[in-house]
Amino acid sequence: MARDKKTPSKIDRLLDELMEDGVDVEDLFGEDGLLKRMKKRMAERILEAELTEHLGYEKHAPDGRNRGNSRNGKTTKTLKDQTGDLPVEIPRDREGTFDPRLIRKYQTRWPDFDDKIIDKIISMYARGMSTRDIQGHVEDLYGVAISPELVSRITDTVTEEVTAWQSRPLDAVYPILFLDALFVKIRDSGSIRNKAVYLALGVNLNGDKELLGLWIEQNEGAKFWLNVLTELKNRGVNDIFIACCDGLTGFPQAIETVYPKAQVQLCIVHLVRNSLTYVSWKDRKQVARDLRAIYQATTAEQAETALDRFAERWDEQYPTISRQWRKNWDHLSPFFAFPQEIRKVIYTTNAIESMNRGLRKIIKTRGAFPTDEAARKLLYLALLNLSRRWTRPIANWTAAINQFVIMYEDRVPIS
Repeated sequence: MARDKKTPSKIDRLLDELMEDGVDVEDLFGEDGLLKRMKKRMAERILEAELTEHLGYEKHAPDGRNRGNSRNGKTTKTLKDQTGDLPVEIPRDREGTFDPRLIRKYQTRWPDFDDKIIDKIISMYARGMSTRDIQGHVEDLYGVAISPELVSRITDTVTEEVTAWQSRPLDAVYPILFLDALFVKIRDSGSIRNKAVYLALGVNLNGDKELLGLWIEQNEGAKFWLNVLTELKNRGVNDIFIACCDGLTGFPQAIETVYPKAQVQLCIVHLVRNSLTYVSWKDRKQVARDLRAIYQATTAEQAETALDRFAERWDEQYPTISRQWRKNWDHLSPFFAFPQEIRKVIYTTNAIESMNRGLRKIIKTRGAFPTDEAARKLLYLALLNLSRRWTRPIANWTAAINQFVIMYEDRVPIS
């Protein structure tokens, strides 16, 4: 999920351009330097957002006509901060009722409402806090009064970043692609609907985990998955060795079209997790142990024998489990053709489980999202926060990549 190290952010590109032009230190940190101008611009944008909130309509919006109060130019106010004087353009309204929270009417010093507070707001939002909770925390911590609407406007600044992240270039080869889904409530056309958020987690040739994208859709199917896989292809993904999924409708047909050499594998973790939902707490440990005997079998034949033993022992209490495994056997059995080194990285998917737990913890504190974009924004920030824990390659990767090189020699790029 972390930003692709090969793809610099807009800030990085801007800094690179400045360095190439031989920018002087004074141009950055001086009296009229870039950093001071950025601070001024940020303050003025927030003030404009506050005035929009106060008036109830955007600048130049037709619905603002004949509403009485309106924008009435700006006045310059010079504030003092740690670097000296900072002139800021304060917008005014015609009735004189606008009292900005960021810079009060009689305030002479710059409030400590800079990148530190904005980062804090975004960080709290990413952890699932509501806009009203954030409002209270910011006021308690920094003594700055802001509205929930202003919190929303500040977090909306990541929308452009989400778009850039979703379209960034990707690696040419991902040995493993995990696909997962979770469901959120989103308001749509006046009613609340359950929509699926589909996540694609890739493991690259170095064994690093990388979230490739997220997509929100009410109904899945071959057409939807064809669009997702085509998007990945257009972003540079030329090959996938193994695609692990949880019985996603239409996915096998779509991946056969876009990545015909990819092996579709039913996700063992999901199958085990779904099986245990039918089991009482007192039996879970033993049922899980008997399921392990199936997916850790050496061959498909031994796995079928273990499944028969499982059915003999548990079908009377939990008949749906063995039925579920037999129903999905065609998409499960390819697993046993892989060497143990590759099997371990397929069913040891702690990253997915950790990611799901983190996201569900955040989602359950919320009601319905007002729009798809609001859900996408929160999930992106939450995933960005969760992915900071992915500091090591996936477990057992060295042994696995050696087996991939043997099995897919002509498909592994030569470094």
